[in-house]
Amino acid sequence: MRSLLLRLYGAFTTAVQPLVRRKLRRRAQAEPGYGVAVEERFGRYDDATIGEGQCWVHAVSLGETRAAAILIAELRRQYPGIPILLTHGTATGREEGAKLLEPGDTQVWQPWDMPGAVQRFLDRFQPRIGVLMETEVWPEMAAACAERRIPLVLANARLNEKSLAAAERLGWLARPAYSALAAVWAQTEADAHRLVSLGAKVAGIYGNLKFDASPDARQLAAAVTLRERLPKPMVVLASSRDGEERMLLDVLRRFGATAPVPPEQGAIRSIAKRVHDVQWMIVPRHPQRFDEVAALIEAEGFVVARRSAAGEPSDAEIWLGDSLGEMALYYGLADVALLGGSFEPLGGQNLIEPAACGCPVVMGPSTFNFAEAAQLSLAAGASLRVENMEQAVTAALKLVENPERRAAMAEAALAFSSSNRGAAERTAAAVLAIAQAADPVATEAAPLEDARAEPTLE
Repeated sequence: MRSLLLRLYGAFTTAVQPLVRRKLRRRAQAEPGYGVAVEERFGRYDDATIGEGQCWVHAVSLGETRAAAILIAELRRQYPGIPILLTHGTATGREEGAKLLEPGDTQVWQPWDMPGAVQRFLDRFQPRIGVLMETEVWPEMAAACAERRIPLVLANARLNEKSLAAAERLGWLARPAYSALAAVWAQTEADAHRLVSLGAKVAGIYGNLKFDASPDARQLAAAVTLRERLPKPMVVLASSRDGEERMLLDVLRRFGATAPVPPEQGAIRSIAKRVHDVQWMIVPRHPQRFDEVAALIEAEGFVVARRSAAGEPSDAEIWLGDSLGEMALYYGLADVALLGGSFEPLGGQNLIEPAACGCPVVMGPSTFNFAEAAQLSLAAGASLRVENMEQAVTAALKLVENPERRAAMAEAALAFSSSNRGAAERTAAAVLAIAQAADPVATEAAPLEDARAEPTLE
């Protein structure tokens, strides 16, 4: 029987449904994807949306969808033909997820976490198992799956201190939700201990799925070709967040990037000359900000060339990477990457991807979303940490001017990436084992003993 507090939560999420609809309408004005199939958000589907007994994978946004792609590929390798039900919460996640679909798969929005929507979702699809990616645990969905004996698991799980503190403030909701999960596979030991403190059944510490991603070989090959035509080395501010672009532009302007280049003074080059000798690139994390960032660059007195318009780097002072799905190209072009999300208190973005491309990274002080990966990267010599954007620009300039150190960091990055692989194989085996145990007749998975890992917490 459900607790009174969970019933009150369900009443609240039902009552605010009109506000959710209004928010979706506003988001759709900037991102039309939010206006697609809105009724799916509330558990209402057209007749063409079918699927039953699938392996349900929920990847809320773009980053989680890319991690889910790695897991889904491994699930298909271990269990060919496995039908996938894929859900998302953001337009970018859904767009990226559409690329993963094969015949027999289904893609819909994640249902809003109110009783009616969740019940209609489970009635329609009756998933054999639910796999939540990284952080997405919702109280109503967790309770409903437990009641129906649908195993719900959390894969590639992470929980930083800030999120733990927020969950503890809402412990009356968070603890029952985490306790209802059938299994959790954490990225790191620190994540595991935080998850256990909320009542989660941590069954293993498998590492980060994103280490198992292989960069797009065609993009890396295209980057090699483009680099031959670049007159300057390139530094990219990758996956930048709001506020970070202005930080970079302010530093470049203070260093004299918009002023006439002073003449050489003997063997000592001015900072302005050093800045002018680099092609700077900004790649915003969120596509809805592409136009905003382009306008900001021009307002700050720089000339901008957009990837979507120019096609390849030009003589512009700032190149804007305003395309989706081309990060391997950008990292392949870059001599150094500045890690977006780490110069504002946002926890950093994925630094595993540049490592897999052999790109040295300069990160800011905020990397709590990838704390262990950041520490391992620093220890391996694949990255540097600085305190602010000015130090980051200075460090990048020094690396550009030191090809031997840059090459050593690139080699360390590739070694760091390859040495941390294996999470996908372990996670897929564990998912299939739980699905088989839940429905041994319907799920005839291949033997899993060799691929399964059973690390424990001390």
